[in-house]
Amino acid sequence: MSDNESKKILYKKNLQARHKEAKVIRKIVFIVFIIILLALSGIIGGGYLYIKSALEPIDTKNKEPIEVTIPIGSSTSAIARILEENNIVKNAKVFRYYTKFKNESGFQAGEYTFNQSMNFDEIIENLKSGILMGEPVFKLMIPEGKQLDEIATIIAEQTGYTHEEVINKMDDPTYVSDLISRYPGILTEEILNKDIKHPLEGYLFPATYPFYEKKPTIESIVETMLEQTEKVLVKYTELMEGNKYIDSTHKLLTMASLIEEEATAQTDRETISSVFYNRLDADMPLQTDPTVLYALGEHKKRVLYEHLEVNSPYNTYKIKGLTPGPIANSGESSLSAALNPAQTDYFYFLAASSGEVFYSKTLEEHNAKKAQYIMNQ
Repeated sequence: MSDNESKKILYKKNLQARHKEAKVIRKIVFIVFIIILLALSGIIGGGYLYIKSALEPIDTKNKEPIEVTIPIGSSTSAIARILEENNIVKNAKVFRYYTKFKNESGFQAGEYTFNQSMNFDEIIENLKSGILMGEPVFKLMIPEGKQLDEIATIIAEQTGYTHEEVINKMDDPTYVSDLISRYPGILTEEILNKDIKHPLEGYLFPATYPFYEKKPTIESIVETMLEQTEKVLVKYTELMEGNKYIDSTHKLLTMASLIEEEATAQTDRETISSVFYNRLDADMPLQTDPTVLYALGEHKKRVLYEHLEVNSPYNTYKIKGLTPGPIANSGESSLSAALNPAQTDYFYFLAASSGEVFYSKTLEEHNAKKAQYIMNQ
């Protein structure tokens, strides 16, 4: 046999081997694809069946009455948990999302008689028929511009809990993780950033909250405020679209808190907002004093040059961009200003003791106003 014939035979054998190998590989790929497809189908199908089951009555044949008390001041989350604990619904979270999807509200406190054959719509209708049981025991007033530590003090003073008990619950990692899963519309993993002092800082909306128990649980107080935050923030979601600096609720609350802490009663918040945006566009640090005070963790009448050296991710004299998270809570006027800045050429502002705010386009102009309105006070 000649060398050429030997080479041809060898080539033919190698070609056959490659074809056989390719056939095996195609078969393996096909099998893997089928396995992945079946797994995905199982996950999707399982999720669908789980939700479908959770939406159905626990037992359509069981009409045995179950007495349930819904305390006055209960949040939707608290009501959902009570229903799950009493075996009226299968899953509290699914019930809560269902009420939100259906835009249901106005649930009343009272004594109810449910049974396991009731569907969600029947339960919801019943919850609207309760009778209020008197005036609030107390009203919790949370002002704008308050830090979480200050809010914890307000809660402690009116409920009998210690400040430490309140702040420890608010900072508890297990509780915070639970809140993230229950309020995904406003709480995300961003609040777990290692640089953030308190995960819920800026998330407890300023308002007056009525409570009908002398000492409601800390959880019910926190969740009542979070639900108010959730209601307020819905209207701002669309306004974040296309904003290159504020693309999440966390950043919105962060920017709003900076505006809130700089604002006075006489301040045009939209103009302060414009200064922050102009600085961000120019890649300048925001250089806002309240962030320095937050980094220091103490109140001071005046921020001195030595304070500006504090080493902290919240020190906007040293870092560029927004702080890791909010530095206080903020009202709707600051939330609106954070997404609707005025159109200006200002890069600087300062507030006089009178509350009046002066804006400048250049550093020279700013320093002149500082000498006129601040240094001589």
